[in-house]
Amino acid sequence: MGDAHRIGVVGLGVISRAYLDTLVGPDAVRITAVADLDASRSAAVAAELPGVRALSVEELLNSPDVDTVLNLTVPAAHAEIALGAIGHGKNVYGEKPLAAELADAQALLEAAAKASVRVGCAPDTVLGTGIQTARAAVEAGAIGRPLFASAVMITPGHERWHPQPDFYYAPGGGPLLDMGPYYLSSLVHLLGPVRAVIGASSRLRSERVIGSGPRAGERIPVEVDSHVSGVLEHEGGALTTLTTSFDGVGTTAAPIEVHGESGTLTVPDPNHFDGEVRLLELGGSERRALPPSAGYIGGARGVGLLDFVAADSGRPARASGELALHVLETMTALLRSSAEGRRIELSTSVERPAPVPLTPVEQWR
Repeated sequence: MGDAHRIGVVGLGVISRAYLDTLVGPDAVRITAVADLDASRSAAVAAELPGVRALSVEELLNSPDVDTVLNLTVPAAHAEIALGAIGHGKNVYGEKPLAAELADAQALLEAAAKASVRVGCAPDTVLGTGIQTARAAVEAGAIGRPLFASAVMITPGHERWHPQPDFYYAPGGGPLLDMGPYYLSSLVHLLGPVRAVIGASSRLRSERVIGSGPRAGERIPVEVDSHVSGVLEHEGGALTTLTTSFDGVGTTAAPIEVHGESGTLTVPDPNHFDGEVRLLELGGSERRALPPSAGYIGGARGVGLLDFVAADSGRPARASGELALHVLETMTALLRSSAEGRRIELSTSVERPAPVPLTPVEQWR
């Protein structure tokens, strides 16, 4: 355990439990400290984990026992915490999006480069067998030359289940910035980076009602667009039609479909690590399931951080800050396009992350 990569966790909200379940146990990492604005919350988590200290946020960022800060704060705080960690010479791996504003994300990566530290960012669901098997099928020519794709995420809103949903409807939130990273990261894996976008969006409700927890029945304001749609032009020429919404009751649309000259691939929900990939070949009448052929088997939140730590040996991290920056620019460009009524060309690009070979649980954990 002495050589394990030391992790300090900042932000102990709902998502932190999934990370802790994954990161407590693997030999490659060791959680050494936790911090939260609610000191009682960090104390409770530390009490569960032997050898873990409950610190203030500033103490954790300055701790010599932390190599990488796992930043699980709300989106509006992502950049501030990440910059603080970088300023203390720490690597940062954060929840998505990389920052609430594109300029903050760019400043974050520039600061990391100057400090010679690394930045990684969720989502890591795209490293599971679902998206990776679909990518392997596309690269093997299962659908011929890819021509276009569709990506659809429609829910009635997270306030129905989340006890503290305010940040979903504040700057840095909304369906695109919240759920879009799963879909856009997947699309980069499947079709490559984006060169331009055209977007349209709406905000037809001014408030939402919390549906669970101690604040059930409380009304919260909607400060961001709750339905965003658009077209992505990929650098390779393929087009994607994207819809993300907190305004619909449900949909029968596939989360992602990739259409090629000789087939259509139905891709599972990119918010999950696994799921069935189905192929309909030209001239065929039924979709057939493809067996898992790539990805981290049994993937769970935090596998991207384990991949990030393993990348210390020299290979690029798959859940990288550069990919997260490109995804964030794609999303903010869609919102700008909607506001300005014009096509927006992107200033960033990114190399597609290396594919994940089919990796058993006992190997990646």
